[in-house]
Amino acid sequence: MASNFEFYSPTRVIFGKGTEQRVGALVREYGGTRVLIVYGGKSAVRSGVLDRAENSLAEAGISSWTLGGVVPNPHLDKVYEGIRVGKENSIDFLLAVGGGSVIDTAKAIAYGLAEPEKDVWELYEHTRTARKCLPVASILTIAAAGSETSNSSVITRVDTHQKRAYNDDISRPKFALMDPELTKTLPDYQTESGCADIMMHTMERYFTNGGNMELTDALAEGLLRTVMKNAVILHTDPANYEARAEVMWAGSLSHNGLTGCGIASGDFMSHKLEHEMGGMFDVTHGAGLAALWPSWARYVYKDCLPRFVRFARNVMGVTTDGTDEEIALKGIEAMVDFYHSIGMPASFHELGIDPTDAQIDEMARRCLEACGSALGSAKKLSLDDMIAIYHAANH
Repeated sequence: MASNFEFYSPTRVIFGKGTEQRVGALVREYGGTRVLIVYGGKSAVRSGVLDRAENSLAEAGISSWTLGGVVPNPHLDKVYEGIRVGKENSIDFLLAVGGGSVIDTAKAIAYGLAEPEKDVWELYEHTRTARKCLPVASILTIAAAGSETSNSSVITRVDTHQKRAYNDDISRPKFALMDPELTKTLPDYQTESGCADIMMHTMERYFTNGGNMELTDALAEGLLRTVMKNAVILHTDPANYEARAEVMWAGSLSHNGLTGCGIASGDFMSHKLEHEMGGMFDVTHGAGLAALWPSWARYVYKDCLPRFVRFARNVMGVTTDGTDEEIALKGIEAMVDFYHSIGMPASFHELGIDPTDAQIDEMARRCLEACGSALGSAKKLSLDDMIAIYHAANH
């Protein structure tokens, strides 16, 4: 039976070649007059997209400042730096030029500037709720996190190795400019890590116990098959515009809530477990999810068997006969084969990390602390369960 749901996705999407040139007029339309442009590394400069954004804003009569240096698993210190720059220059609009890390940083800065008397980290510690947020928009350069249309942001506090998420609809971007051409220069590892992240956002909603809807399942399965098909194409043909366009659009649809409509609740334990890996080892998020998911799946599939059977049949194309358990396991192994086919890891060793028993215990403890209690929909995971999954991924 379908569960009650509320779907809210207010972000305006402008998709296609050259759309980033409209940024000035759009920021003006949404009331921005003093813009802080947040970006990552040198690629935004080399590609010319940063210059084009600044020129478009200037032509629209809008003042802008820049804040570069955002890294993957974005740091709280950079957020504080952005809040300081924003206060000094009376910033009233945040424009992210980049992928999820950049957009998440812009959202966090927007929270901090809207309530400057409070510490923004309190939101990520979940000791208070945001009351206000400055408007945010993005020029997307990496298809992965879906932050360009989502209500979520994830920030890492380096001194404590805490990687924490805060979700609030008031941070949903006003608009997202999505030009697949801007993703063509990405290294293959980043492209494929992005594909793994996109898929996981839908899989976290798909592998649940409770209500579901046939239409939502069909949308989820179609999205997963589409990303898999085009991830394989991009592994050998990175300049393929059509494949980049399919993956970029899938990234937004995977995390704007669409593939969760009518389900009882998402699982998201793979994400929460990976956040602790990212906080401790600074691994690429999508690759970390790929390295962890098979061990999570083998640990929980018996508690969510009908969903794993359906996944094996409808997504992974398993056609052989067998018991439900055998079919489910074949689906999981097919996913491992897919990860390997696009150069993604399926274990910690393949990811390049080798956590000690003490580090595994620490990650599990931090994960339970972040969750607040045993959590999960496919299977509720206790501290011992989390430790077991980490150990399984480590072998």
